[in-house]
Amino acid sequence: MGVITAMATNLTDFAVQSWPQGVALLSALVLCSLIGLEREWRNKNAGLRTNTLVGLGSALFMLVGKYGFGDVIVDGLIMLDPSRVAGQIVSGIGFIGAGLIFVRRDMVRGLTTAAAVWVSCAVGMACGAGLWLLGLWVTVAYFIVVLGYPPLLRLLTRSQPAMSLFRVTYDDGRGILRSILAQATQYGFTVHNVATQRQITRDGRAVVDVDLVLAGKTPTRDLATGLSETDGVHRVRVLRPDEAD
Repeated sequence: MGVITAMATNLTDFAVQSWPQGVALLSALVLCSLIGLEREWRNKNAGLRTNTLVGLGSALFMLVGKYGFGDVIVDGLIMLDPSRVAGQIVSGIGFIGAGLIFVRRDMVRGLTTAAAVWVSCAVGMACGAGLWLLGLWVTVAYFIVVLGYPPLLRLLTRSQPAMSLFRVTYDDGRGILRSILAQATQYGFTVHNVATQRQITRDGRAVVDVDLVLAGKTPTRDLATGLSETDGVHRVRVLRPDEAD
């Protein structure tokens, strides 16, 4: 009887569903939306909606773990461990992260986006736990890492050969790949990786897409111009480092 009375009292008691919990959810919504906007701006698979929902859901899970089971405690007979909810959130978010990481042509992509979703989860959990200031600090640190580190890395490695990713489409069966590799060497690039994929176009023509990971100090536009003028080459793209991530 005491348990039933406690449950009924808790269901009508809105003290655990008031503005502090609303602030926690709102802070998770705002901070994780900022992370999602950065991913959306870079045209990533997990953008604004994904990161926002992950953070908001994580915050709600934390609030449920902290306040949602008070109705089953009677005279201290039942002990609860809210940290178990946090552990399950961390385990569950791995499924979303794993779905964002994929391997294509021997190149791993999506790691940064998966890490962003993971950070959104952590920020949401912090906000749900009432540690919204820590969530704010981590959000600021996130933007420092994703926006500030690439220029800093380029500055620190300016004296070293820069890594570049070229994607070239050319006619199959004409030995064009040898010419492409020879040109890359002539322009001072070192070939680190070559991955090819053969496909048939709509007009029935066989073409090959090759991804070249090159290192060199020569401007990439010079090599791209030279490759585009090669007989049999249809398309040359120089991808940004974050496109290969």
